[in-house]
Order: sequence, then structure tokens, then C-alpha cells
Amino acid sequence: MRSFNDMIDGHRRFKRDGYAADLERYRALAAEGQSAKIMIVGCCDSRVDPAAIFDAGPGELFVTRNVANIVPPYQPDRGHHGTSAAIEFAVSTLGVEHILVLGHGACGGIQALLEGVGDNGAEDGRLIARWMSIAAPVCDRVRAAHPDAPPAVLQEVLEKAAVVQSLDHLRGFPFVAEAMAKRGLQLHGGWFSIEAGALELLDPATAQFAPVAT
Repeated sequence: MRSFNDMIDGHRRFKRDGYAADLERYRALAAEGQSAKIMIVGCCDSRVDPAAIFDAGPGELFVTRNVANIVPPYQPDRGHHGTSAAIEFAVSTLGVEHILVLGHGACGGIQALLEGVGDNGAEDGRLIARWMSIAAPVCDRVRAAHPDAPPAVLQEVLEKAAVVQSLDHLRGFPFVAEAMAKRGLQLHGGWFSIEAGALELLDPATAQFAPVAT
């Protein structure tokens, strides 16, 4: 595994090779600011890098990442809402045209949810439990609908169901709903297999995830 010093050496290689090769793009981004038209809500899992998955360069994607790629419900209170603030900035300031909620296989947050973390999120003092409690109702529905499913199957079903819940929550943000109605903002759901390197997208017509042809 890469050490901290390895990471710093990686920066030196980037500065010498990658940055130098794309110097004009970086200078333009610094001078003109960002103008990404696609936002991705992804998981903070180190194995799931949206820029790598979509072969994207600097300035092309606006990405926010959290545990289990969850979009919380809209809560206009005095709390600290990092993911919601990123969504507001992307929609209201950048004017993104697409938001993709990207789930993935072998998600540790979803596994923890299946193991009971988040069942009592309101009372549990752990931050991860409080956060995962957002998806606890979905977990209950998935368990009830698939009582005999093997653990791996149940986890994938929940990973995808949590993406659908996040899309529902997104539609509850007033500025998202307004952007969808007035300028055609589009919402998408996706799921990435770490093992196979394959992407599935949610088909709105069937409410099912379907593989992207490669």
C-alpha cells in the first residue's frame, strides 16, 4: 500500500509530467474558475474514484463524497450540512446539468447498515450510526422484500435501493426541483462494480439498473 512519502513522490511526478503536459488547462481553470456541468455524489471509499471511473480530467466533474454516497433529506435548519451545501453550490452557482448518485459494490457503509449500525441512529452517539440511519428505512424494506436472500445479494440490492432513496431526497430540495422544472436538470442513479469495473445506470422507465455497454 502507498505510504505518505509515496504520495508526496507521486505529487512530484504529477508536477513534472501530468501538470506540465496539461499546463494550459490548469492555467485556464485557475484564471476562469470551474464550470463543470456534471455533479457526482459518490462514496468516500478509496476504491471508487469518479474521475478514474469516467476517465475525466481536471475541471470536468464536480464531486462530493461521503459514507455510502447518501443524499440526506433537505433540512433548512442551523445544522452543518456538507453534502447538501455542495448540492446547492452545484445547482445554484455552477448550474450543473446532470447529477449522478453513484453507488458501488462492497460498500462498507451499506454493510454496516445491514449489520445493524444506524438502527438507533438518533440515540447512538457514533457519527457513522447517525449518518447511516438516513437509509435505515430502506434497509428495513429490503430485508422484508428479500427474507431469504444471501448476504451478498442483499447487500447489492440495498446498495441500489439506497441510490434510489437519495434520488428521491434530491427531488425534495427546492432549488433542485426548480432547476429540473425550469432548465431541465437531470438526475441519474448509477452503481459501480469494483470487482468487474462495470457500470450500471438506473433506467427511469423500468426502475431497474442496467449495465452500460462497453
